[in-house]
Amino acid sequence: MPELTPHIIAERPGRVGLITLNRPQAHNALSLDMVRALTAALLAWRDDPSVLAVAIRGQRKGRAGEAPAVPFGVFSAGGDIRYFHRAALAGDPTLEDFFTEEYTLDHWVHTYPKPVIAFMDGLVYGGGMGIAQGASVRVVTPGTRIAMPETHIGLFPDVGGGWFLSRCPGRWGEYLALTGREIGGAEAVRIGLADRMVDAAQLPGLWDALARTELASSAQANQLVASSIIANNDHLTGADDQIDSYFSLDSVSAIVQALEAATSDWARETAALLRLRSPLMLAVALEQVRRGRSLGLADTLRMERDMMRHCFHPAHLGRSGASSETVEGIRALVIDKDRQPRWQPQRIEDVTPDMVAPFFQTPWPAHAHPLRFLA
Repeated sequence: MPELTPHIIAERPGRVGLITLNRPQAHNALSLDMVRALTAALLAWRDDPSVLAVAIRGQRKGRAGEAPAVPFGVFSAGGDIRYFHRAALAGDPTLEDFFTEEYTLDHWVHTYPKPVIAFMDGLVYGGGMGIAQGASVRVVTPGTRIAMPETHIGLFPDVGGGWFLSRCPGRWGEYLALTGREIGGAEAVRIGLADRMVDAAQLPGLWDALARTELASSAQANQLVASSIIANNDHLTGADDQIDSYFSLDSVSAIVQALEAATSDWARETAALLRLRSPLMLAVALEQVRRGRSLGLADTLRMERDMMRHCFHPAHLGRSGASSETVEGIRALVIDKDRQPRWQPQRIEDVTPDMVAPFFQTPWPAHAHPLRFLA
């Protein structure tokens, strides 16, 4: 298969389809064209009996003395939030297409009939997590930095976040969803967001081996990667007890007030971080993760598609898309870069259930839902 777009390189030198995310200047942030190209590659290889597995990696921007793009080092920093902001202000209908097609792609990866191997080196945020979490083998390195940072911009952890975060042990899902904090590769293995860890120096050799090895079965592709595992996460203890204690509380207000009343530096730093986020979208994200525990993947994605529609069309709040929490959050973080978002409401204590509940009401009848075909 030839290169599909300058930002997606799809190759098949052997019996493994190889996909490279190639937008290093934007940390491989996903555009609609990239989503469509990824979908096209997966569909083409799904029914090709000569393809036994698929591997996905990203490229980082080359440093001084290097090529313009260097394999590995960044998987994907998520969706193209500058595009989200521009499209929302312009009323661009392709924004609706983006989320429908991105969530469909994520579902394709989760349900793909052949092994998918994701090389999650470097940044793996947001939309990158949506792709990687569906892989049958999720490979990380000591340099991996995983996060669902959507609450930074007045959004919620979408792309199936309500499904895969809610399945982390204890209350790690609530913690990661609300704080947006990064975790490393070893921590990701420990809490079930990755499968295997390798030294970053091994990645080029693994990739080349997948390309050149004459594989006889899909299982052989998995075994080739498994043979390079390193076990270096046994020493991790994490903050499980603290996370479970605080993030199991009934509401964001209760969580923050308990953290602020604590004496540990970790608790108070976490409370201060949450005070910076959109109070409304913290409450929405908490409800999302807790609903996700009782939903399957397809229903979670449908729920999140409903939620995303309300994020950019918050009519139930008496606000336009241009004045939504998400547009304001992106403005403050990456457009004006003043880091002074004007959240509405400003205080966590002022969020009411009536503000949150409509995010979980579908704006479409069942027969017309854009993700009605997911199963």
